[in-house]
Amino acid sequence: MNIQEAKEEIKRTVEAYHKRDEDGSYKIPVEKQRPLFLMGPPGIGKTAIVEQVAEELGINLISYTITHHTRQSAIGLPFISKKIYGEKEYSVTEYTMSEIVASVYEQIERTGIEEGILFLDEINAVSETLSPTMLQFLQYKTFGMHRVPEGFIIVTAGNPSEFNKSVRDFDIATLDRLRKIDIEEDFQSFKSYAYQAGVHGAITSYLEIKKDRFYFVKQDIEGKRYVTARSWEDLSKLLQVYEELQYPLEKELCQEYLADPEVAEDFALYYSLYQKYREIYHVPDILAGAEMKETRIFLEAPFDEKLSLLSLLTDALQIAFTDYVKKKELLSRIFHFLKKMKERLSEISVSQALEEEIKRQRKRIATLKEARMLSKKEESIRLCLIQILEEFARALKEEALYKVEEKEETKMAFRQDKETEGERSPEMNSDFAEKNNRDFSFIKDCFSKKEEERQREVEKTGKMLSNALNFLGNTFGEGQELLLFLSELTKSPYALSFLSDVGNETYSRYNQYLLLKDKQKALQEEAKEALRS
Repeated sequence: MNIQEAKEEIKRTVEAYHKRDEDGSYKIPVEKQRPLFLMGPPGIGKTAIVEQVAEELGINLISYTITHHTRQSAIGLPFISKKIYGEKEYSVTEYTMSEIVASVYEQIERTGIEEGILFLDEINAVSETLSPTMLQFLQYKTFGMHRVPEGFIIVTAGNPSEFNKSVRDFDIATLDRLRKIDIEEDFQSFKSYAYQAGVHGAITSYLEIKKDRFYFVKQDIEGKRYVTARSWEDLSKLLQVYEELQYPLEKELCQEYLADPEVAEDFALYYSLYQKYREIYHVPDILAGAEMKETRIFLEAPFDEKLSLLSLLTDALQIAFTDYVKKKELLSRIFHFLKKMKERLSEISVSQALEEEIKRQRKRIATLKEARMLSKKEESIRLCLIQILEEFARALKEEALYKVEEKEETKMAFRQDKETEGERSPEMNSDFAEKNNRDFSFIKDCFSKKEEERQREVEKTGKMLSNALNFLGNTFGEGQELLLFLSELTKSPYALSFLSDVGNETYSRYNQYLLLKDKQKALQEEAKEALRS
């Protein structure tokens, strides 16, 4: 199966293993929860999908490369204890808690979440000293004398022997305790992931043209040559920063990531052309709806160049779609916070509620970071949330009415501080409620302005999409260029989210036309086949 299918299978398995009955016990007993064994070539994304599953399910993730461990670090150190059997004292060898099991309990303490995934990579390349203990661990989730908590699911991974000389094949007894999932490289799965991960458009468009260079491992007289999904993603991250710093991309740098001189040189050349196309085709003008007077340059361009143009359009729109999804989630969280705040207006002032939520969010970020459960996407949303709440708090303090009544508010605060027991007086309750309601209305107005700003951006994104489609339709007609562009949109989860929530008349029109065209073509083929028979 491909990497995307493997991810969904892991996710379903974790959810199934965590399913409890009416008594609170796991429906599938621990000893019957077969660990997953992901078998696939290096750099294909096995670790990445496990991280994604943990993030999406909101559970812990502990990762270890098991080849780095000895018997002592995995099982624990032996020590002698005294025990009495039949009124006679004996010396007994026991073991300290292993580093791996201890780290699981520490993670639970940090997060307060009792369920998670223990991910052990390169499990089929463990040291000889550790190998005999793996059978017990895989069946009973036990290292030495200590068991991994019941809520932790075991996911393992390994590379085939052709990629790792230290790999040993598992015997039947071991394999019979695992759920082995064979994973193969698949460019389309990577491309779907690439849109979500923000992989550079030059990379996705290059690989669309030369799919055979997405993933390979070769051995010849010149040594090992390889290019992996990990190589492309890591190069993408560096490339994006280099563009911000206005640094050039040299083929030598490419080769540090793409361990094949031919591929590295070819991509470096393509990237320079990609940058040239970005200047020639004026993508911002196209998205703004500017009239393209000279369309011959587009029509006469080679197909590879047209693909690059489509990628440039898709990349620009992808930024807008990603921003839409982020701000939708951000304002949704602020809305729910305001809803909870409203329910507490009789207990707490608006300014205090804002302050407490800011502190809570900062503490949560620190906790998630320490527990290694904070993705870049989630961190960005939480930081933006703090920023907006701080903005609301500042605006409330600067509000003219607040300044006018500052003295009276100070008096009221003094009366509140003096009050140690019992309820506020009717007068104090009235003052407090009046001010709180006024402050809450002010914050609601601030939120409404943010929502109005978001709606304007949504409208702008919709126009950009319409302008891109109209440009392609007017320039190339309903040909393969338009079809490819529409197809690329459906591969982006952010684009699909936008289209599902907001819709776009231009997209619907072109999409419907092409669907009818495909149906008509299919009917024509059926008619021809019927006439031949």
